Amino acid sequence: MSDTPFRPRRILVTGGLGTLGRPLVAALGAAGFEVHVTGVEHSWQERYRRCDLAEFRQLQRVVDDLELGEGDLVYHLAAEFGRLNGEDHYEQLWKTNVIGTKHLIRLQERRRFRVIFASSSEVYGELPEGVPYREDALDARSPVHLNDYAISKWVNEQQIRNSIEQQGTETMVFRFFNAYGPGERYHPYRSVVCLFAYRALKGEPYTVFEGYHRVFMYVDDLMATLVRGVERFRSGETYNVGGTEYRSVRELSEMILERVGRDDSLVTYLPKEEANVTNKRPDVDKAIRDLGHDPSITLEEGLPKTIDWMREVYEL
Repeated sequence: MSDTPFRPRRILVTGGLGTLGRPLVAALGAAGFEVHVTGVEHSWQERYRRCDLAEFRQLQRVVDDLELGEGDLVYHLAAEFGRLNGEDHYEQLWKTNVIGTKHLIRLQERRRFRVIFASSSEVYGELPEGVPYREDALDARSPVHLNDYAISKWVNEQQIRNSIEQQGTETMVFRFFNAYGPGERYHPYRSVVCLFAYRALKGEPYTVFEGYHRVFMYVDDLMATLVRGVERFRSGETYNVGGTEYRSVRELSEMILERVGRDDSLVTYLPKEEANVTNKRPDVDKAIRDLGHDPSITLEEGLPKTIDWMREVYEL
C-alpha cells in the first residue's frame, strides 16, 4: 500500500439510494468527498443520475457526463440483493449483477477510474467444517454455492480478477457479512434482522431455522470501514467486512421478541432452510489490520436502535 493516501477527485456510488448506499453517500460526504449517485429510481436529489447498469448506454452517459477517469473512484453497490430474490427474479439478478458489472468494467478499462466492489459473504458457499471463512479460503478449492445470488457475486469477483490481470484495472473487493441497522425498510427479501424485527412488531408469523449461526455488523461500524477503504485503497485485495459477534439465528429472534414484548408463539422452528449456508463466521483480521475495521457496536446496542427506528417509520 502506498504511503500517500488515495484521495479521489470525485466518487460515484452505484446503488446510492439503497439500504447501504444512502448511509455510504452520507458518510463519504461528511468525510469531504465530492459524491455522485446513480440508481434505477427517479429522484430529485442533487448529484443524482438515474441509470440502469444493465443498459450500457445509460451507464456510459453517466461516466461521460461526470468525465470519470484516472483519479476518480466508483463505489459499486448496485445489485439485486438476496438469495430468495435471486431465485424468484433470476432474470433481473443476472442482468443487473453480471451484465451490469461487466458494463462498468468495460468503461473502467477505457477510462481508468478505480473501483471498490461490494461483494458478499455468499461467495464462500458452504465451506467444509473447520475451514475458516478467510479471504484465501477459495484459492485452493471450488466454492459450493447454493443459490444464484451467491453464484452471481462469485462471477463478479472473477470478472474483476480477469480485468485486473489482463487489462491492468484497479479494483478492491469487500465481502459484506450481515449488515443491519436503521434505514433498512422491510420487504420479504430483506436481511434476517429486518425480517424478524418487522414481523415481530406487526405480530406476524415468521420462521426460525435451528442450528444456523451468523455474525452481525451494525451499519455505522460498516460505514466507518468503507470510508477508510477509499484512502487506503489496495488494488487486487479482498477483505471480509463483518462483525465478531457469533450468534445463533434463534438467539437473534429471542432478543428481538424480548425487545418488542412478544413470546415465540409467532415463530415456527424448522431444522433446515433451502439454499442457505448453515454457519458463517468470518476472519476479519485482514480488514482490522489494513482498514482499521472496528465492529464494536453489539447486538444489545444495535438491535434497540434498529427496532426503535422501525417503530417510528412504520408507526408501530
